Amino acid sequence: MKFDRSDIDAQTQLELEAAAFRTLREHLMSERTDVQNIDMMNLAGFCRNCLSRWVQEAAAERGIELGKDEAREAFYGMTMAEWKANYQTDASSEKQDAFKAAFADVLQKR
Repeated sequence: MKFDRSDIDAQTQLELEAAAFRTLREHLMSERTDVQNIDMMNLAGFCRNCLSRWVQEAAAERGIELGKDEAREAFYGMTMAEWKANYQTDASSEKQDAFKAAFADVLQKR
């Protein structure tokens, strides 16, 4: 069956996209806890924190106040402290250097 977006109404499209997002979240939070955020940033330009920030920004667009920590906890299913204690490892100097090189312009603006 050929996927033709013109055959899908807006609500169904929204539901499909939401389902894909939930699957991505579950995959990152349950099946690939070994993949570090810095690895994701270096390879894809986004990480779990970015995804939680995008949820926070979407909430703000709808007038819903959701703090950074709340958004992360909602996305991670636990506090950042718990996530770090359970899954985060130290990034090698090579990974840190790659991150700094890839995001030099962003880091300078901070």
